[in-house]
Amino acid sequence: MEFTRRDLSRLLPLVAVARAAGQSGQLASQMYPFEALPVHGEGPNREWPVFEGMGHAGVRIELHETELAPGQMPHPAHHHTHEEMILVREGTMEVTIAGKSATLGPGGVGFVASNDEHGWRNVGAGRARYFVLAVGQDS
Repeated sequence: MEFTRRDLSRLLPLVAVARAAGQSGQLASQMYPFEALPVHGEGPNREWPVFEGMGHAGVRIELHETELAPGQMPHPAHHHTHEEMILVREGTMEVTIAGKSATLGPGGVGFVASNDEHGWRNVGAGRARYFVLAVGQDS
């Protein structure tokens, strides 16, 4: 099988994203084209890992995007040491943090403090997409 330079140039962003998605070292400035992100699917839901690594102060930072079918949750409510933010891009999400619930639409944001129990569910009629930004280590 032969590859042209054009074929190889199309692979470079995929290699960079795959390396960034699996890295545990310090994050460098970089762009992440959506079409180059790997996709993981589980039933009717999908997830795109964007990056994971350490910021300049040695704090872990992880970002991913998730798409949920109507009525779906990514997982049961839980808690962990690191802080987390959910940023709704499309659809309608019911977000529950520390026993309080709110409905968030596009542009809505929820912040989860360390060890607060939290969970979310797509309560809309269509698919919902959101980003999760996690900051900090779990001990």
